[in-house]
Amino acid sequence: MRPDMPSPAVADQPLISIENLSVQFTRAGKQMRAVQDVSLHVAPGETLGLVGESGSGKTTIGRALLRLLPEANTQWQGSIRYQGTDLAGLSKTDMRRMRGRLQMIFQDPVSSFNPRRKIEDIVAEGLEIQGIERSERKLRMEAALRDVGFSLADVAGRRPHQFSGGQCQRIAIARALAVQPELIVCDEPVASLDVSVQAHIINLLQDIREARRLTMIFISHDLAVVKNVSDKVAVLYMGKVVEVGTGEQVYSRPAHPYTRTLLEAVPVVDASRKIKPAAERMVMPSRNRPPEGCAFRLRCPRAADRCAKEEPVLGVGPGGQSVACHFPHDEPAPNLVSESA
Repeated sequence: MRPDMPSPAVADQPLISIENLSVQFTRAGKQMRAVQDVSLHVAPGETLGLVGESGSGKTTIGRALLRLLPEANTQWQGSIRYQGTDLAGLSKTDMRRMRGRLQMIFQDPVSSFNPRRKIEDIVAEGLEIQGIERSERKLRMEAALRDVGFSLADVAGRRPHQFSGGQCQRIAIARALAVQPELIVCDEPVASLDVSVQAHIINLLQDIREARRLTMIFISHDLAVVKNVSDKVAVLYMGKVVEVGTGEQVYSRPAHPYTRTLLEAVPVVDASRKIKPAAERMVMPSRNRPPEGCAFRLRCPRAADRCAKEEPVLGVGPGGQSVACHFPHDEPAPNLVSESA
């Protein structure tokens, strides 16, 4: 199948499938495993939320999907298939064409812009790379700007430093939309923005997703944001998926101790709740993964001898979600993530 030819997604098949993905980086002669044996599937029109603390492998998975990992010091195994096409087997030319259907919104939009280029040229850059004719480029660039609340007159002749952080993020979204993709990877798109601006960007992404029937992978460490935008949530810990389910399953009845730990770490504005003693607060993990057994056992209050000897695999949890835990929880979570967040 040629990657530049449209192929309609089959309703009962995933748009993108990740099977047994493992990624290792080499730094100063040492190998660091960022992702280990991850398998995920995203259906057409679905939003998958990837949640986890810093260093859990969220961004690495997103960049691997678009083959944006550095080739010189990266080794990866597994398969990533988009509508049945193995992305790893594509040449650089074919992958460049495929990126017309797969786009990414970066956490820091300003650093992903060329500061010397005008905004209209930045938004149309992908179209130029795809070989779209100039007249068509202008029409699609203007349409993408309208979708994020700009007119051509608003940006004409201006450069990135003349816009605020929220405006630059909207421009980054327009750049991704201009090539009319089918899937967008959103890598912490609101992490550096004020709360009021975050809400605007999230609502904008939701509206665009519904209008264009987009599929999204939404990467964030903010549990409240992921809950509001995702159809399905995957929780990552030290490069491994420890729980997968719908937002309702994961947030109302989290089965994995790490998921519950994340939920309990969410700040709550409630004068009646006392701050936990320092010994009971969330402890940051060591960068070195335990040699065997469950990686979370050193922080888990439910850890037992079996956890040190046998690594858990994903199985069906009490709430119907998938969970990698020998002793999953089977009780509702505390009401820590507000509906209005």
